[in-house]
Parts: sequence; structure tokens; C-alpha cells
Amino acid sequence: MAWNEPGNNGNDKDPWNNKGGRDQGPPDLDEVFRKFSNKLGGLFGGKKSGNGSGGGLGGAGISFILIIAVIVWALSGIYTVKEAERGVVLQFGKYDRIADPGLRWKMTFIETVIPVDIEAVRSLSASGFMLTEDENVVSVEFQVQYRVIDPYLYEFSVTNADSSLEEALDSALRYVVGHAKMDQVLTNGREVVRQNTWDELNKIIEPYNLGLIVTDVNFKDSRPPTEVKDAFDDAIAAQEDEERFIREAEAYAREIEPRARGQVTRMTQEAEGYQERITLEAQGEVARFEKLLPEYQAAKEVTRERLYIDAMEEVLGSSSKVLVDVKGGNNMMYLPLDKIMDKQGTATRVALPSSSDIQDLRNKVNTSRNSSVNSGNDRFNNDRFNDGR
Repeated sequence: MAWNEPGNNGNDKDPWNNKGGRDQGPPDLDEVFRKFSNKLGGLFGGKKSGNGSGGGLGGAGISFILIIAVIVWALSGIYTVKEAERGVVLQFGKYDRIADPGLRWKMTFIETVIPVDIEAVRSLSASGFMLTEDENVVSVEFQVQYRVIDPYLYEFSVTNADSSLEEALDSALRYVVGHAKMDQVLTNGREVVRQNTWDELNKIIEPYNLGLIVTDVNFKDSRPPTEVKDAFDDAIAAQEDEERFIREAEAYAREIEPRARGQVTRMTQEAEGYQERITLEAQGEVARFEKLLPEYQAAKEVTRERLYIDAMEEVLGSSSKVLVDVKGGNNMMYLPLDKIMDKQGTATRVALPSSSDIQDLRNKVNTSRNSSVNSGNDRFNNDRFNDGR
């Protein structure tokens, strides 16, 4: 049964402790807080007034609260600075000092610590379509790596050091690309553009004292617009072919030139040797003739016969010969017999001529020899002695 139903005599169960019936409202909130204050004051030795209001805290209670507050405040100021960090300490918002790595303490509500990582290598990128010196548009993407060297300057030199570095990179990149030709940006001048961008970036950020150092600049990508990419690919391929052909030609020249010089030297030496040999042979012939002339003038017939024998010995000494032994006669030299044997083969028998044929052949050879000797003597006389030499 509810406490306020008809016929209920349990008015003492009213949650607001209304003794006067259900016509009275809930108790006053001031009275509730006053009762709670009296109970809390009793815990610390406070005294109650005659009307139920609480008195002040005792000296011991206040001291205890102050000690607890000081301990909590002191413990809240303990902090740790990591090995790779430095702490920028501010007192009432003003820079005071740099906290080194380790366990540190600060005055809470008075000092503030801003940790700054000085060993981590950070990176940021800059990219976009840029206009070159020869009025062509290229898409360039750069990446910069940097780290903090001065935490104070990094935090307070500018509003945002990272954003300032990014804007400086974009400015330096556009300046360098704007003073370079498109072929340099796309092909063989990438390293020059990269180094120039690095130098220009350092010049821009130096007056601002950002507390940063740029450790590396990477030229990640450079390409023409998509609309003309195919034409640029063909041009780059043609340039690569040109360089390849030049290298092949240079290699061929390095290979052929020494060989040609060797051939020239060899031919020159052969020509000089041939000249010297001919000169010496001519001088030898002249000397031989000068020695032979007195002998001929002293004994013409004997000298002629000797010259003939020497000439025949020289001619017949370099040719193959077949000797035929004829019974009852002298040996005869038959020159073309070996040629016939070469044509017929080793298995073919060669028929020897008869004695009468051999004798006729011998007579013809003697007649031919005598005529040759006479004609040779006459020619020799006409050429050498008729002119009085």
C-alpha cells in the first residue's frame, strides 16, 4: 500500500518527513545541505550550534588538507623526457629553459613542458604542374627530409615551422624548374635540378631561423602532361637511341683506329723494306756487271758459254725434271713428261719413245740450243759491246 492512499495511517512514512500531513511540501534544500555540513564538520572536530548549523573546520583538519594538496601538487609535476626529445619549459607562457632527457619535475599550473623530437627524420612533399623556361608544362614531385636541431626556434621562431618549410620548398622548386628547360627536368638534368632546388631551399629558410636542417632532397618524379605523354615518350626513346648509337660508334672507333694504325705501320715498313731490297739488288747487279765486263772482254767465247750455263741452271733448277736413260746414248732431259704423268694419273702407264725418236729429239734440242746461244751472243754483243762500253 502506498504511503498516501486513503485510510493509510502511516503518515510517518512520508519521504520528506512531513509531520503535519500531506498538505506540506518537500523540505527546503538549504536545510538538507546544512545537515550534510554539520555531519562533515563533525568528522574534523567541528562544533554544532544550538540551531543545528555547522561550525568551521579545526586547525588539524585544515593542516591535513593542505598537506594532502601539496603532496598531490608536487607529484603532479613529475614528468619524463625521452632520449630522442628535448623539453621546452615555459613559465607562465614565457620560455625559461630546455629540459634534457630523463626524469624531471615542473611546477604544476606554473610551468608547461613542450616535448620536441630532435632525432626523428621528418619528410614533406611538394608537387604540381610547373612551367619551364621554354614554356612547357611538366608535373614535378619532390620530397624533403629534415630534422629539428633547435627546439626553441622550431617552436617559437615562426607560427608553424613545418608549414613554412613546405611553402619554402614549393617556392624553391618552382623557381628552379622555371629556370630550366623541359628536357633537363625530364631526362639528363634531373640531378642538376635536384641540387639547385636544395641550394635554393636553404637560401630561403636561412633568414627565418626555423631550427631545422634539410638532410636530403629527393626528385621523385617528373613527367609531361597526360595529353602529350606519348609524344614525350617517343622523344625520350629517340634521345636514348642517339646516345646508344654514339657509344657504339665511339667503341667501334676505339677498336678500328689502333688496327688501322697497325696496318699503316706494317705497310710502311714493308714498303721501306721493299725499297731497300730493290736498291740493294740493283746495286748488286751493277757491281756484278762491272766485274763481269773485264772477264768478257778477255775471253768472250768462254764467258758466253758460262753465262748460258748459269742461265740454264737457274731456269731448270726451279722446275721438275724427268731423266730418260737411252741405251747406247747420252742421257736426255725430257721436260713435259711429268705434266703428262700428272694428267694421266699414277695408274696410267706412259709409253717411252723409240730410239730413233729420241735421237731426232736430241738433234732438235741441240739445234735449238745452238740457235739460242748464237742469238743470245749476237744480242749481247749488240747491247753491251757495240756501243763501246
